[in-house]
Amino acid sequence: MYNHDLVAERIGIIRSSVKRLKLLAEMPKERFCRDEDSVDIAENRLRRALEALFDLGRHLVVKSGTGVPSDYRSVIDKLIEVQVLPEGFGRRITGMAGYRNRLIHEYNKVTPEELYEIMQTRLSELSLFCQYVADYLQGLDRR
Repeated sequence: MYNHDLVAERIGIIRSSVKRLKLLAEMPKERFCRDEDSVDIAENRLRRALEALFDLGRHLVVKSGTGVPSDYRSVIDKLIEVQVLPEGFGRRITGMAGYRNRLIHEYNKVTPEELYEIMQTRLSELSLFCQYVADYLQGLDRR
């Protein structure tokens, strides 16, 4: 079955990262983009949140018996398939798989401006992902 310690830990990483990113998002854009430490923290926290999201998603997919996802995008596809995530929401966050890859493999091309934009527009999706996972697992516990 599901490793509840792993689930709790990954959700904790995502929520902690989102909390820190929200604080950074309160900075004016120009100040954020000039502050190397803030940019570094934002990049690190976003990468950690996305790693935790896809690690948690992979765990849920494998333990659901749906097979092993071949890549990060297929993690989201399979989470939709097993009804952890609603389809519309899943389609919206699929692009975050590509951004995770950008943070890891094209880190030299990540700009402060794009990090700031993500902090302004996408953090709620990370929180909502955690809520969908928690709701899904609570539903299983009731069965």
